[in-house]
Amino acid sequence: MRRLAVTLLLSLAAAVLLVPAGRAAPRELWPGVTYESQVQFTPHGPVAINVLRGPRPGGLTTLEPVVSNDTIVGRETLTSMQRRLQSTAATAGINGDFFAIATGRPSGMVMREGQLLAPPNASRASAGVTTDGTLDVRRVGFSGSWDAGVGPHVLSVLNAAPKVGRVALFTDAYGAATPPIAGSAAAILFPFPDAIPSVGLPAPVAELRTGSSAVAIPQGGAVLLARGAAASILRQEASAGAPITIGLSFKPDWPGIVAAVGGGPQIVRAGAPVFRAGETFTTNQLGQRAPRSAVGQLADGRIVLVAVDGRQPGYSVGLTNFELAQALVRLGAVTGMALDSGGSTTMAFDGTVLNRPSDGRERRISTALMLEYQGVFAFEPPPLVSPNGDGVDDVPALRYRVYRPSTVTATLHGPGGATTTFPPAEQQPGSYPVPFPSAGPASTGAAGAAVGLWSLEVSATDDLGRQSTISRAFVVDDTLGFVRAPKRWAVPPGGRDMTISWKLARPARVGVAILDETGRVVRGGLAPSGTLDEGAHEVVWDGLAKNGKRVAGALAVRVIAISTVGRSELRGRVAVTKAAAPRRRDG
Repeated sequence: MRRLAVTLLLSLAAAVLLVPAGRAAPRELWPGVTYESQVQFTPHGPVAINVLRGPRPGGLTTLEPVVSNDTIVGRETLTSMQRRLQSTAATAGINGDFFAIATGRPSGMVMREGQLLAPPNASRASAGVTTDGTLDVRRVGFSGSWDAGVGPHVLSVLNAAPKVGRVALFTDAYGAATPPIAGSAAAILFPFPDAIPSVGLPAPVAELRTGSSAVAIPQGGAVLLARGAAASILRQEASAGAPITIGLSFKPDWPGIVAAVGGGPQIVRAGAPVFRAGETFTTNQLGQRAPRSAVGQLADGRIVLVAVDGRQPGYSVGLTNFELAQALVRLGAVTGMALDSGGSTTMAFDGTVLNRPSDGRERRISTALMLEYQGVFAFEPPPLVSPNGDGVDDVPALRYRVYRPSTVTATLHGPGGATTTFPPAEQQPGSYPVPFPSAGPASTGAAGAAVGLWSLEVSATDDLGRQSTISRAFVVDDTLGFVRAPKRWAVPPGGRDMTISWKLARPARVGVAILDETGRVVRGGLAPSGTLDEGAHEVVWDGLAKNGKRVAGALAVRVIAISTVGRSELRGRVAVTKAAAPRRRDG
């Protein structure tokens, strides 16, 4: 059984909207960052839009690109990236740039913490974050040089194989080794400084190599690799122990950028949707309704990350690129850029997918764009805690996580003003439990834990002096429990009775319904009307839908109880199949 909170759909007005959906409070992931889902009804079908909102980047929450497996090549799911980062930050984000399926190399720029990991694609936009947290979307190119003391030469590419007669620089962000390239010459540079654009990057030559084999890239080092005539120049001018100075720059210059990701096209400029940005995308890429991802910034500096589900008739048909631009403007964006789309479109929080990827599962992607938080983080408890011993959310399992050495204070606020403050603790990076009163008599819900609204508040000051506080609310309500139904049920023509049972800890009005895989009610009104007494109850479902026909599939049994404490809900799963009619025996 699974206990669920009540959620409502959010509405987003957009140019394509015919009927807006209802609006509910966004879900807070951490202070200043929220998630909300929305459904728009358009002439082409429903459109599901997932929105992450965050503060102006800077301080405890930043906007950062993330590369798969910590390398430029290769692919990884978004949730895997987030789980890999769990010891350093809480994360919520979306997929990033387009990429080559075979290698995983992104189509454009990646810059993280001021270091250039992959160069920009001059024919497409890049989205950069400046030192003051401004999202700057523009098209820039790449320029590079290398100089062994004789004079500068052109450095053609960064972290990609050079063409014949060209030179490439491979940093340790590329991976463990360069690709094997016939007839090449390589200078292994160690140590190599951070790959920061617009400054000279001198590094000593640790070793020179010639051949066709892959060259190992030392951690904290780099490899300058040349082909054809450029290989001859490198062999002539470079020598072991002597320095080579590398230059990396943008054309035109792009000062003040500390993080950036490629993608495109630019879809919002000066608060208006952009129909044609003049970037190298085909009509099929932009004009078809499909899953879409985008990043934008509001006039007050807040960030919006958007993932639009698509290619799922009846649930979400998706948007065109221009409709995505309109949706971003309706959210308040004054600047914005599209990202990779289609099956890559994914949104996730702390290792859990928030949207419905069109492939039916997560696609392994090359890069992601994430909001990263380094303040104290409290895990979300179940919205409804029911300490009645049925094994479903009997305790809230309260925990918090810190990412730097911190002084932490935790406080529990209960109904009626009850407060428990735990002594300050000096904590190293990691995850820590917060004790909660153990289960007690059903009449009280839990020993010392009265039924009603509770909250956990955690405050921390880290070793950099940064202060943060996070609060998580939950309700203790043991009214409904012990919902039971068969896990499998075969229904012959005419139906077959199935018993659904539950227990009440106090009088409540109860509703019982059968839902299909999409959440649609196929049979409701199964519970008696009026208020039911405390104790055990059961109803019978005949296996038929409200139209009298048999239903089959992975169905859900939903039981709702409304008491003086509030509303609680439990669901159970039952696999229903259609059985053949019993065979008649001739007498």
